[in-house]
Amino acid sequence: KTFGFERRIHCTLSTALPHCRVCGRMAMKAMKRPASKAPTGARKKPATAATKKPATAAKTTKAAPAGTKSLKFPKGFLWGSATAAYQIEGAAFEGGRTACIWDTFCATEGKVKNGDNGTVACDHYHRFKEDVKIMKKLGLPAYRFSISWSRLLPAGRGEPNPEAVKFYGDLLDELHKAGIKPLATIYHWDLPQCLEDEYGGWLDRKVIEDFEHYAVTCFREFGDKITSWITFNEPWCSTVLGYANGEMAPGKKEKPDTEPYLAAHHIILSHARAVKRYRDEFKEKQGGVIGITLNMDWRQPYTSKEEDAAAAQRALDWQLGWFADPIWKGDYPESMRKRCGERLPSFTAEEKELIIGTSEFFGLNHYSTAYVAAPKGQAQTVSMWGNVQAGGYFDDQEVELIDDPRWGRTDMDWGVVPWGLKHMCEYIHSMYKPEGGILVTENGCAVADDDVKVAKNDKFRVQFYQGYVAQLHKAIKAGCDVRAYFAWSLMDNFEWALGYSKRFGMVHIDYETQKRTLKKSAKLFSEVAKTNTLKLPAKVLDASNFVMIEEGAGRKTTKDAPPGQKETAES
Repeated sequence: KTFGFERRIHCTLSTALPHCRVCGRMAMKAMKRPASKAPTGARKKPATAATKKPATAAKTTKAAPAGTKSLKFPKGFLWGSATAAYQIEGAAFEGGRTACIWDTFCATEGKVKNGDNGTVACDHYHRFKEDVKIMKKLGLPAYRFSISWSRLLPAGRGEPNPEAVKFYGDLLDELHKAGIKPLATIYHWDLPQCLEDEYGGWLDRKVIEDFEHYAVTCFREFGDKITSWITFNEPWCSTVLGYANGEMAPGKKEKPDTEPYLAAHHIILSHARAVKRYRDEFKEKQGGVIGITLNMDWRQPYTSKEEDAAAAQRALDWQLGWFADPIWKGDYPESMRKRCGERLPSFTAEEKELIIGTSEFFGLNHYSTAYVAAPKGQAQTVSMWGNVQAGGYFDDQEVELIDDPRWGRTDMDWGVVPWGLKHMCEYIHSMYKPEGGILVTENGCAVADDDVKVAKNDKFRVQFYQGYVAQLHKAIKAGCDVRAYFAWSLMDNFEWALGYSKRFGMVHIDYETQKRTLKKSAKLFSEVAKTNTLKLPAKVLDASNFVMIEEGAGRKTTKDAPPGQKETAES
């Protein structure tokens, strides 16, 4: 089975077009990529509950009320919710924790909306037992969380903090008592500030050794209770938003032509070193799996022109392939190596051997989709926070992103495009053929539901989940090896540079009282997780399907920005 990325798809509409304007699949020569290489000397990895391939194919259950569709997922499919340490824990300066780069970023005037920070957040550090009870009540089989580096290792290295060991150990015990499988992220953007001060964090090779030590500490302290590990969450965000446009910690943007690539290079090597240590010292005894999570929104060519298909492939290369290609193919995408030249660091032969095959599943965070066109003149895109991006990394990929004006919009002003998740999974399945399958480790949406009465009936989020999960079901039926889906997020939380102004949670948080309230979306997701079946209105299923943008249509969005920046983006 192919999905149109290895050869042309012939359709009744036109055999000359590089992608079908009905099904949306692409087949341009520009999209052709070399097949994945198997890692030399790779050992067969034992399957666990997080990556064990579902026993049966996805199927549509016929017995459903009129106007309702019932979509049954394969046996063994894993459902869960996700959070991150800095976004929910709070207790920023309790229990021996020291500052991370996000504490510093938040303390810098104008960087975070309303001057918000993660000092208290959702107070999960003190309320984790209550939060686990909520997960148990919802019947969630799995929970993805992250460990705070500066909490576990306050000096960035050295011996672990006993209070942190106790906190995470107690959390894991509660999860196990509730029958909830933990999936732990080792790094979710919160580098200890002391390492940033000492040598510049991800810009210096010294960080590789420090991250390896931190990861090994996690394996040693918690590996008897965790059998599914993610080394890094969304390294694209850490590098591009941290070093190209400065919208996330550490907030650098002075050298967008070199620093994002350098930071990414060190992250990839850190990932590989951590995986090697896990396999050499812990895997056999602990029986777990380890991999990485990458973020990618689908990129669909705007027209059937060769240049637009080539631009769409560059968009995929510069975000997904940048990290996935070294891990699954052995080196950076050829397009990046040609365009960036010496500005893109190179791997030695030994490093390539170390890196390839170091993810035992493909973790995917996915939120939206955009059409891609070849820009006329200098490329200019709009960032997540609404700022015009140009220069360095942004010039290198040379793409223009366009939204269909018919798409629904989340409170982040991101397009609601469920079919993009299907296409994204098809692309990953075809391009990388991950041995442990695809785990959708984040998918969700922001809704303006500050008011708890509004939040209890978050119909928009309900339909968002219905559409995206339905398209995931379609991907599985089409042959994609997808084994898990984690909703982002379990609860409303600190949304990085947008502070507490955006809510992604299935559980409403009153930040004044810390009261937790289930939203309608939580009840929907609970039913899906308990029955392994999605029931949705036929009209929502139909609306989730691919419809090509009308010729000449399109909009560039200016999204909500941190204080003092949106006006510049709009001008």
